[in-house]
Amino acid sequence: MVPVDAAGDQFAILPIQMPPVPSFPETALHEVRIRRNAPKIPTANDSRSLFLKNIPADSTEPHFRAVFTELVGAGRFETITFEGEEKAAVVIDPARAIKAAALARKRKRGDVEEEEKAEEEAARLPGIWTRQLHRSSSTAIVLLADEKSVQLVLKAITKLQKTKKYPVWGQGLSDDVQPLGATWVSSHLRLSRADKAEVQKATHAFFNVFNRKEKEAAEISKRLRNEPDEDGFVTVTRGGKGTPANQFEAEEARRKMVEKAAKKKSEMKDFYRFQLRERRKQEQAELLKRFEEDKKKVNAMREKRGKFKPET
Repeated sequence: MVPVDAAGDQFAILPIQMPPVPSFPETALHEVRIRRNAPKIPTANDSRSLFLKNIPADSTEPHFRAVFTELVGAGRFETITFEGEEKAAVVIDPARAIKAAALARKRKRGDVEEEEKAEEEAARLPGIWTRQLHRSSSTAIVLLADEKSVQLVLKAITKLQKTKKYPVWGQGLSDDVQPLGATWVSSHLRLSRADKAEVQKATHAFFNVFNRKEKEAAEISKRLRNEPDEDGFVTVTRGGKGTPANQFEAEEARRKMVEKAAKKKSEMKDFYRFQLRERRKQEQAELLKRFEEDKKKVNAMREKRGKFKPET
């Protein structure tokens, strides 16, 4: 069964058997929709990744590792990225990310990169949940070993519609998956009372990362200041300090520039006398043409007038 999504993309349905729980002591089927990953900005791993929609709220990587192992065997599943996991806490202006990357400095040495990565890890506050839940109808990206694995998964899903042997959710999990329920809530209450020194350390690390990225963004902005954009316009600055103007001021400057160019073009249009004569001839020819067309329309209306018979 392959339904068509509202956006026109085709999804294959992967039914997963949800075992009974104390709150709902009956077996149920949960449908996960899967298709080949085709993001707006292509990446090198798109050919060996799958896009999942409507994943269970209690999904974890071990859960899907067990599901895909049952579908195509071990060694095909690499990792899964859930919706919202890749959002960074501190970012540089994304509107110029591609152009900024081209103008950025040369790649730093490995030890400096490792130091910055460790600094960003230290900037995260202590976790207060032993296991994260996902919102309803959440999405995820599954990365497989190769493109062949993607084909095998889709074929296995098609075969499930005939055999009806659906994967069982939570079967074959490793021991590192934290349980939900009262244990999960009590651990959350305990972790919410974080150590003050640990929180303060993470906060200081966050501002160090923030200041470093702000400095990098300022350097990139300085390089881009005098370079034209795709439309040939240069970034507008104010105050002589090199700070970018707001969007309204930039659009106003662009409008004035266009009006100035149009005015200059119109002033040079009839600079020579022969140009003026040619323009007048063109206008007269257009007037005569419209007159003849209107004349034909009037004659046609007069001919039809005699044939008109009103209804009684």
